[in-house]
Amino acid sequence: MKRLLKKLIPDTHPVRIIYHRSRNILTAFFEGFPAQRLIVTCITGTDGKTTTVAMLSHILHSCGKKTGAVSTAFFELNGVREPNPTQKTSVDARTLQRFLRRISDAGCTHAIVEASSHGLVQGRLLGITPTVTAITNVSMEHLDYHGTMDQYIAAKGIIFRAMKGLGTKVLNADDRTFAAFSGIPSRHTISYSPGRQLSSVKGDQKGCSAVVTIDGQPMPVFIPIPGIHNLENALCAVSCAQALGIEPRQSIAALESFAGAGGRMELIDAGQPFKVFIDFTVTPAAYEQTLRSAREICGDNGRLLVLTGSCGDRMKEKRPLVGELCGRMADVTIVTNEDPYTEDPEKIIDEVLGGVSKDIPHFTGIESAPNSDNQPSKFCVRISERLEAIRYILSLAKSGDVVLLCGKGADVTMMTKNGQIPWVEREIAREELRSIRL
Repeated sequence: MKRLLKKLIPDTHPVRIIYHRSRNILTAFFEGFPAQRLIVTCITGTDGKTTTVAMLSHILHSCGKKTGAVSTAFFELNGVREPNPTQKTSVDARTLQRFLRRISDAGCTHAIVEASSHGLVQGRLLGITPTVTAITNVSMEHLDYHGTMDQYIAAKGIIFRAMKGLGTKVLNADDRTFAAFSGIPSRHTISYSPGRQLSSVKGDQKGCSAVVTIDGQPMPVFIPIPGIHNLENALCAVSCAQALGIEPRQSIAALESFAGAGGRMELIDAGQPFKVFIDFTVTPAAYEQTLRSAREICGDNGRLLVLTGSCGDRMKEKRPLVGELCGRMADVTIVTNEDPYTEDPEKIIDEVLGGVSKDIPHFTGIESAPNSDNQPSKFCVRISERLEAIRYILSLAKSGDVVLLCGKGADVTMMTKNGQIPWVEREIAREELRSIRL
């Protein structure tokens, strides 16, 4: 009966929204509205949310603030992380409210909550009045749920309105949302601009650096994680910390010891002569940033080998865009299964491959694909089984190459039509690398 009702009533139908919101506010009530005892920062956006949450948590913890955090990749309590097994950005209200109560009961003063557009529309964050709300950026995503970019942006705006005219908005002045969100009432607004505030940007496998100018003061910043796009996330995190009373120089100093968010350009090192990274890259905008960062790590002599795919039951329009980007920016593209949910995995792979240029040699299956000794300068291979695809791409890599495993990041399961199955990409990649060395 429940499945029938879900099919008959669309996700964004008022009946379903009222149902979700009513249940969620009741959950906050029965848990005692724990967010009211905390200084809450909410971070939304399309890309970079999880890393920004992790950066801000690290800054607050480094500055002596007892802090908890809830993100797509992890839950954190006073610097101790545990995986988020739901793989959802905005977890269900019961999970969220109970963890907020754990944060409060542990004596924390601050909480950081990652907010998705789905969760905001469904009211999963009801009962939370943020002190600070920030946005990283907005690009094409989740249009299968929201319908249009305008509706998607409006959904992101819900969290800014939740401040009820109080608190501080942290806005990206370079993003398309700036004008719309500037008009939402708040007590204070801090704007940051990666395009104007970051200069002398550099990046390699050891990290990224720049000169950041805040309030007219230029300051060097170094973050010991790869990916120059993380400097934009850092600027957002520093701005949030500033809204919470922490001086930018303190935040920048804290970021020098930041160890990453887990599953975001995470280096997997088993002693191999090439670099392997896992990354939760899912949107076209994120792919472009991540591939560019990985290409910089390759330098002039190395190749970029990318494992890609796309999530099922989600925005189909992005699949050929992802394929086009990988085919154009990588030397070797392997298209495989990711999280099919209820969709046919082969159909998803077809749609990703549809974006890869026909000028690039295409191969189907390991049997027909090039081997480590005989490889075209640029090619694409379809390998449906993800474990086989990982084994194959690692077998191709040579000294100086960069292998990028996209899509799963810090996930601990894979979503299939038969439910969740265990899948921890970092452990799988590490084990396969050990096998290669043996």
